[in-house]
Amino acid sequence: MIPILDWSRFETDPAGFTQDLGHACRDTGFFLLSGHGIAQGMIDTVFTKADAFFSQPAAAKEPLSILNGGANRGWTPPGSENLDDTSDSIDHKEAFNIGLDLAADDPRVLRAEPFRAVNRWPDIPGFAETMRGYYDACLALGIDMHRAFARDLGLEEDHFASSFRAPLATLRLLSYPPGSGAKGEIGAGAHTDYGSITLLMTDGEAGLQVRPRGGDWIDVPHVPGAFVVNIADCLMRWTNDIYVSTPHRVVPPANRRRSLAFFLDADPDAVISALPGTGAAKYPPVTGAEYLRSRLDATYVTPVT
Repeated sequence: MIPILDWSRFETDPAGFTQDLGHACRDTGFFLLSGHGIAQGMIDTVFTKADAFFSQPAAAKEPLSILNGGANRGWTPPGSENLDDTSDSIDHKEAFNIGLDLAADDPRVLRAEPFRAVNRWPDIPGFAETMRGYYDACLALGIDMHRAFARDLGLEEDHFASSFRAPLATLRLLSYPPGSGAKGEIGAGAHTDYGSITLLMTDGEAGLQVRPRGGDWIDVPHVPGAFVVNIADCLMRWTNDIYVSTPHRVVPPANRRRSLAFFLDADPDAVISALPGTGAAKYPPVTGAEYLRSRLDATYVTPVT
């Protein structure tokens, strides 16, 4: 039910790849992506640097807390999120968020534009450089993939380009402790993602599950080196529900589980409205920043400032 697609095939067989991609986006909204060109050595280094951060005591991470004016950047402490808004269960995980890397004197930072801020880096040698490189690689891949989405939807390949010039993309490092067996415990509650697409790299530890429309929870398979890619709510909205954003969750793992989630949201001022050829609009237009803010405000136990 969750296909494996080879991104390199888009250059050699664009029609065939696009057909398979379109089916996945309309069916489960999830697929595995190989052939993406991001080196395994880079991925391994990102995991190593993430481990170095999460292994620190809470007192060392607290100054970087996202709850203290982080503009969606910094450390998310355990117990600060509830992704499942139908449950009182608090997510059993911690995370570290990295956004578009901007200087303190960048005009967007000085104007306090939505989600425009300076990244908050831990004092770990090579951490910032590693994360910047990986962020840029995922950003380039995610934007490039929108060429294939546009082709599948009958649009010019560059249709989405103007909406992803400086997007609200977030790289999120995640660490899930082993499950304790407590009743109702959850690694990450059932939810759909907020933006356009998510590129998820995992360490192979099981836990991620997807619930297809009208079905039950199924485990997402692990293919070494392949991204788990899913359609998120903003792209579903953009396509007027042609693509599906599917609920997923992380059940408590048997061993510590680590993942790298790259959430690609559109530009803050990009207007998300029904694409040409998708019929009468089911949703009112909204900007990328407005939509992201509405979703984040509903996620955190303590509102992010």
